[in-house]
Amino acid sequence: MNKAEIIAPILLSLKIALISTLITLILGLILAYVFTKHEFLFKDALEVILTLPMTLPPTIMGYILLLLFSRKGPIGKILYNAFDINVIFTWVAGCIAAVVVSLPLMYQSIKSSFLSTDPVYENVARTLGKSEFEIFTKVTIPLALPGIVSGIVLSFSRAIGEFGATLMVAGNIPGKTETIPLAIFYAVESNNRQKANLLMAIVIGFSFINIYMLNKWIKKRKVN
Repeated sequence: MNKAEIIAPILLSLKIALISTLITLILGLILAYVFTKHEFLFKDALEVILTLPMTLPPTIMGYILLLLFSRKGPIGKILYNAFDINVIFTWVAGCIAAVVVSLPLMYQSIKSSFLSTDPVYENVARTLGKSEFEIFTKVTIPLALPGIVSGIVLSFSRAIGEFGATLMVAGNIPGKTETIPLAIFYAVESNNRQKANLLMAIVIGFSFINIYMLNKWIKKRKVN
């Protein structure tokens, strides 16, 4: 076992997790704001669709993404014909899969935080002549920060551990699309327990540190 077999999937997983978490954070903030602050037609049905990936098996979500982004799919066909872009079996496909499966966690965490904040502070800001954007960025987000940070940690951890959907749309190409979960799966399948154990220990340690630091930050914030 050489170092590249360990380092490559770790770096790719971190790359996918960081990019997907940034995307889910932006989408989560926008969607949580829209769904908590506004009423519109088919709101309940759209929210169900938004959170559906949290309950569906990852392989089902992977298959849906495969149907959408393959060269014959509605989105993949446009990307390939118009821009000569093929998403399937690339790291980008893995990133899309990570976004889809982790977005519900980010959304639910931010939504719960938004709902738990006292609206009196936002109303006071309105009486002071602040715009809705200023209220959102300077009042709502700071008040909801614990939930937002929790959503970031949960989404990042979910993206790091994504397996089923990633396998369906990105495959397992060493050095190109092989993430940590895929590397562990195929290491076990090939009876390479040393590689599997090392990667498993790295993921567990990384997840432990993330959750530990989050809990410490929340406790410190409550004290202050």
